[in-house]
Amino acid sequence: MKIAVSGSIANDHLMTFTGKFSDSLVVEQLDKLSLSFLVEDLEIRRGGCGANIAFGLAALGKEPVLIGAVGQDFDDYRSWLERHGVDCAGVHISQTRHTARFVCTTDAAQAQIATFYAGAMAEAREIELKPIYDRVGGWDIVLIGPDDPEGMVRHTEECRTRGYRFAADPSQQLAFADGALIRTLIDGATYLFSNEYEAALTEKKTGWSAGEIQQRVGTRVVTRGADGVSVFEADGTVTEVPAIAGIRAVDPTGVGDAFRAGFLAGLGVDLPHEQCAQLGCALAASVVETTGTQEYRLKRRDLLARLRGQYGAAAAHIVDERLPAF
Repeated sequence: MKIAVSGSIANDHLMTFTGKFSDSLVVEQLDKLSLSFLVEDLEIRRGGCGANIAFGLAALGKEPVLIGAVGQDFDDYRSWLERHGVDCAGVHISQTRHTARFVCTTDAAQAQIATFYAGAMAEAREIELKPIYDRVGGWDIVLIGPDDPEGMVRHTEECRTRGYRFAADPSQQLAFADGALIRTLIDGATYLFSNEYEAALTEKKTGWSAGEIQQRVGTRVVTRGADGVSVFEADGTVTEVPAIAGIRAVDPTGVGDAFRAGFLAGLGVDLPHEQCAQLGCALAASVVETTGTQEYRLKRRDLLARLRGQYGAAAAHIVDERLPAF
């Protein structure tokens, strides 16, 4: 099963604040907010939702096709992704803008304050999917992740027009998007990914209930952090999958992207949705234990041991049996 991933490609500047942001907030003065936090470290990492998901798929032995827009400063990042098995031939290179940049500070309570510079990402709207589809010999599904909003709409509508199956993952763009845009991005999706807050925000902004959203998509996958994942099927079945226990959280950045990569990799080898979610949780655990979104090193035996420990021998066996070598 060939998988394409459309989404942001960015450089991450990650900092850690040893205190809590909440200790510096004065509720009565929020309209005059002016704060500065002294941090003790800075990590400059590769990131972007699309690139993170593609990297995770490649780490699990898939050969994903990455679709997005970057600046001419992308050369080193491209080499990194291609060395790890990501097809970057469909990445658009801007002649005038830098690659997008994500600047994020995480406090001791794992709360985050972040700023995102879009840069070259705005040119994702110039990318047509069909030439990429033809070059790679087609794909079975394309995930449309957070990206330039006009680009997300273009890719979603092209999928509908050309009959490409797509997974909707608007996530970080939900705060920006209005109801009409969100309805456009999710209607007709084979899969809809969101976390618990994003699922509620989608309902609020679209005016659709959870049931009405379910009628417009195939399967809804809602992550709940330490409480695990809920998979809502079109037939009304709900599968609850617990998160991996005993994790030492270091950096939550990119954890949702890793889950999506694991889930899609499971789809790529025809795993049932429950095992897809379990694989997603296992990969997400590897990321949350590491600073940076693509800095983890995945070993097959460790991944299977983690699956076995949380979900049992049968769950680990079915993944081991179907997942290609990596």
